[in-house]
Amino acid sequence: MSPSKPNRSLNARQGTGTCSLPGFDKPPARALPCEDPVGFRDAVVEWFDAFGRQYPWRATQDPYAILVSEMMLQQTRIETVLERGYFERWMQRFPSVAELAIASDEEILKLWEGLGYYRRARHLREAARSVVSRHGGVFPQEPSVVRSLPGVGDYTVGAIMAFAFDRAAPMIDGNVARVLARLYDFDESIDDPSGKRRLSEWSGRLTDPGRARRFQSGLMEIGQRLCKVQRPLCWECPVAAFCRTRRPEQLPVKRERARVEELEEHVGYFTDAGRRVFLSMEDGSRRSGLWRLPPLRAEDLPEAKPVLRFAYAITRYRVWLHVHAMPPGAKPPCDGRWVLPDGLEELAMASPYRRALRELGVSEREA
Repeated sequence: MSPSKPNRSLNARQGTGTCSLPGFDKPPARALPCEDPVGFRDAVVEWFDAFGRQYPWRATQDPYAILVSEMMLQQTRIETVLERGYFERWMQRFPSVAELAIASDEEILKLWEGLGYYRRARHLREAARSVVSRHGGVFPQEPSVVRSLPGVGDYTVGAIMAFAFDRAAPMIDGNVARVLARLYDFDESIDDPSGKRRLSEWSGRLTDPGRARRFQSGLMEIGQRLCKVQRPLCWECPVAAFCRTRRPEQLPVKRERARVEELEEHVGYFTDAGRRVFLSMEDGSRRSGLWRLPPLRAEDLPEAKPVLRFAYAITRYRVWLHVHAMPPGAKPPCDGRWVLPDGLEELAMASPYRRALRELGVSEREA
């Protein structure tokens, strides 16, 4: 005998049930969102009003603060931003575009340390400088002008319009794309131009002109918490009655990802009689301005085995980091500086090298 189905309306009201049924057992759709846009919007907004989470960036309508949060959340898990207090620390140090516009590389990179994709921090500062120099320090409200700010794309424009100015604008992140693909049972690749156009069309038709902030927040959070990549909580979803797909786990369709490549990286751990550690400056575009353990060429490697080895991920690479303890008196292979252990915390450093120093007992900061 098959188990009885849980009460969907009760679960939707509670928003915290543990039911996770396979897609073929999800409730049937009664209409597509475009066939009843008012009902769809009401369902999203009512659920968000009852169960939406109180993230710190939802406590403000300052467009600059919204831009900071959106930049931080690009390619970064929301839990990472929340648990380590990145948003709050940034806003305390740079509460306005005026303060950020005059910040140094060292200051912004230090506050961004651990978030990765450090170009985002520089884009934020360049956007602040643009607002100060071109708009008198007043954040623009026209979408086309916001779109012209450094590092700002279409999604970020939509987020600022909705969350700061409560204006309806299409905005599609990974969560919203997944929800839309499942609602319409869309089985084409969402990465292809035609797929992107379809998602943009649906998003534009569904935006709520009177409650943009609450609607967009709700739709994103439904994707984050209920319409998950694996084992979506269909029986808890407030818009299940508008969802056509019977196979949510198979959607959305995406292009095949590039295979992860493994790389080897060798760095030197140089110390002197005063317990100082030698660090060099990153010179690549990805981590420019950050400090690191100096890289070693094959001919510089000592005979002894590495004192530390671990892997870290960066884009489509899995990098094996080998840390070699260099013999006393060894000359570093590049320019840099000697730093006392208690001065390491003041420097901005990429996470792999911070982790290495922590595991070597030199740095106390968690990677």
